[in-house]
Amino acid sequence: MKQMKCLAALGLIAASGIANAGISSTITAVNDYDFRGITQTEEKPALQASFDYAHDSGFYVGAWASNVHFPGYNGDVELDGYAGFTGKLGETSSWDAGFVYYSYPGSTDDDGKSKIPNFPEIYASITTGVFKTKFSYSNDFGGSDESAYYIDFTVNAPIGKNFSLQAHGGYSLGDGAIAIAGKEYIDFYGGVGYALGNFNLAVKYTDTNRPGNIDGRVIFSVATTFPWK
Repeated sequence: MKQMKCLAALGLIAASGIANAGISSTITAVNDYDFRGITQTEEKPALQASFDYAHDSGFYVGAWASNVHFPGYNGDVELDGYAGFTGKLGETSSWDAGFVYYSYPGSTDDDGKSKIPNFPEIYASITTGVFKTKFSYSNDFGGSDESAYYIDFTVNAPIGKNFSLQAHGGYSLGDGAIAIAGKEYIDFYGGVGYALGNFNLAVKYTDTNRPGNIDGRVIFSVATTFPWK
């Protein structure tokens, strides 16, 4: 319950400030928190919240939190901080570049379990129409002291009044990816989104070719962003 109270508190703080220009908050519930195709909660539900500020110049900064669970590790909350810039590339394209720091507050080396390591990552992306291409790099991926790269492609295309088609493919490579995942690997998902008033519902099937006891699975999510319009 501790992680749920932490996330609920973040959501309440965010909601209290949404009347200010440029400030928004998104609350999401999922039946499994997956990161690049890999579950972060042992395929159990997660409650997630973000708090963001965006300036007219294109600068943005924010924080995102979720409950997590990694076997053999002590800690149950992930808290990420990020900042970056975004801008236009013509009429239908845009760019985005920034920095994110993944942290796990409260994680310690005790009770016979290891501490979840914090690590940084930089990213850059270009979006054209419904297509997005993104490149990410970390010099210490997952606390491995090794570099890793992630290249991914995402499609989010309207297919009706309130529906959207969602597809994604990503490739994790570099010594850091091998150290954490056992090999360089591909992840992918395909699904459908539906806008229901102020709520966004989605269902997707995700899988990877990463070795180990990792099965493809269906993930459901529901999210809402404040302020409501």
